[in-house]
Amino acid sequence: MDRDTRLHLYREMLRIRQFEEKVRELAMANELPGFFHLYVGEEAVAVGVCSNLKKEDYITSTHRGHGHLLAKGADMNRAMAELFARETGYNKARGGSMHIAAPEVGMLGANGIVGAGIPIATGAAFSSKYQKDGKVAVAFFGDGATSQGTFHEALNIGASFSLPVVYVCENNLYGVSTRQSKVRKLEDIAERAKAYDMRGIIVDGNDIEAVCDAAGEAVRLARNGEGPTLIECKTYRHYTHFVGEPDNYRPREEVDTWKKKDPITGYAQRLIREETAVQEELDEILRSVNQEVEKAVEFAKNSPKARPDTVFDDVYAN
Repeated sequence: MDRDTRLHLYREMLRIRQFEEKVRELAMANELPGFFHLYVGEEAVAVGVCSNLKKEDYITSTHRGHGHLLAKGADMNRAMAELFARETGYNKARGGSMHIAAPEVGMLGANGIVGAGIPIATGAAFSSKYQKDGKVAVAFFGDGATSQGTFHEALNIGASFSLPVVYVCENNLYGVSTRQSKVRKLEDIAERAKAYDMRGIIVDGNDIEAVCDAAGEAVRLARNGEGPTLIECKTYRHYTHFVGEPDNYRPREEVDTWKKKDPITGYAQRLIREETAVQEELDEILRSVNQEVEKAVEFAKNSPKARPDTVFDDVYAN
C-alpha cells in the first residue's frame, strides 16, 4: 500500500470521527433534532470496505450510518444539512440521521429497522447479476442483526444464487445495551457462513489495512462471479447506543481497553513508526478536516429549513 493510499485512509477515518464528534456536540447542545447513533470507534470498517468500491457499487447501512455514508463518497455539507433538517440535505429533511440515503453515490439508505438493509443489498446484488452490469453490493449491519430472520434469509439467497454481495458484520459486542454473549451461544459470527456454504472471515475491525485487505478480496471474488462473503469485523463503539444514553451497562475497564485500540490513534502511530508520515503532516490533515466539518455546519445552518407545505413532495409519484 503506497504512501498516498495510506494517508487517504487516515484522512477518511478522521473525516468520519470529526463529523461524528461535532454531531455529538451539537446534539448535546440541542441544536440538532432527533436521535443520533455515533460511529466513533468503528471508522476503520466503513473506510476499509468502501475504499474497495466504485462509485456505482451499492451499500446499505444501519441506524448508525453516518460513517458508511461519508466513506462511500457523500458530500459532507449535504450530509450535515440533512441532520439539521434543511432543504439542502440529501433527502430534504425526510431521511434524517437514521434513514438518510444518497443513491447518486450508491448509498441505498440507512435503516432504523435492525437487519433491514441486508435483504435490500441482496436484492441490489441480484439486480446487478441479472443485468450483468458488474456492480457489487455491500450490506453493513451489527451483531444483533445476525439473529434476525432477514440475515439468514438473505444469506441463503445470496449464496444460492452466487450473488455479487459482501455481508459486513460490525461486531461491537452490544445490541443496544444487551451484551451479545447473553443472547447468542456462538462467539464468532463468521461461523454462521458455514450454514450457507459461504466464505466466512474474521478481521480486526480496528485495523484499517486488515479490513481493506479482507474486503478487497471479498469484493474481487464477488465481482468475478464467485459469490458472497461474510466478513466479521471485531470492533467497539466508544459511546453508548445513542447520544445522551447513560453508560451504565458496559464495564469501565472494558471501555478503556477498547479505547486503547482506537483505529485512528493506532494508525497514526503506525504511519509515524513506519516512516510513512511525520506528526506535522498528520496535524495538518486534522486541521484540514476540522475546517471541512465547520464549513459543513455553516452550510447547514445557512440553508433553508424544510417547509411543512412541501411534506408530500418527492414522496408519491405523479
